[in-house]
Amino acid sequence: MAVPTIDSGFVKQYEIEVHEAYQRQGSKLRSTVRFRDGVEGSSTTFQKIGTGSATTKARHGTITPMNLDHTPVECTLSDWYAGDWVDALDEMKVGHDERRVVINAGAWALGRKTDEQIITALKGTSSTVAASAAGLTKAKIYSAYETLGGNSVFEAGRMYAVVGYEQWTELLDLTEFASADYVGAGELPFKAPAGAEIKRWMGTVWMTHSSLPKAANDRSVFWYHQDSVGHAAGSNVTSDITWHGDRASWFVNNMMSQGACLIDGNGAVEIVCVES
Repeated sequence: MAVPTIDSGFVKQYEIEVHEAYQRQGSKLRSTVRFRDGVEGSSTTFQKIGTGSATTKARHGTITPMNLDHTPVECTLSDWYAGDWVDALDEMKVGHDERRVVINAGAWALGRKTDEQIITALKGTSSTVAASAAGLTKAKIYSAYETLGGNSVFEAGRMYAVVGYEQWTELLDLTEFASADYVGAGELPFKAPAGAEIKRWMGTVWMTHSSLPKAANDRSVFWYHQDSVGHAAGSNVTSDITWHGDRASWFVNNMMSQGACLIDGNGAVEIVCVES
């Protein structure tokens, strides 16, 4: 029976740990959108399905097909890397786990890139509630609600809203958001991704994110249906680890091939908020 070497043991353990770190504290938004794993090639296609209509038929007659409209939306994948050196003797010189530091740094970097792709896709929606020299006000929320409701988005469920931390504090000033009289004790607690505040309100899961786009003082936040955005992965986070004897170091590289696209702009609204 073959005995595993220290080299292969280090590599296998690292690969497992970086994958766990990515799943635990990497992307906050991937679970809030429509996603597909195992994509082969440089792109994949999400189908945007039109609305069907019910019809009657005569007794023993033929049922009229809905003839649903299928609009293909292409999602292009890009390759991303996050690597660094781990000196063989570092762990003997420093007071922390150097391998763990590199594992977390690489996994979180790729997780941020995953979220960046999804946020860029959301930014493509044409439905926008303008800044109007104000933050995240009740009037803006109601305006976005009316837009999404007019598109029959809420009827399908699975709604998400992602806001910045200043917008979250503005929400906490709204009695309708902060009071259990409106939210209901049955909605709390709600399990949140690592590093996120989260709450259910108005049929929507609201959560914080620190990397939403900002132009000057205008911060963009988004309210969307899960099926309005697609995220695809040809390769989830994997690691390649190579020993360099001339450096007495490992080079550890984390990589993934992923992409995101806006499937249906009617299912997402951008709300522009002025930050102080």
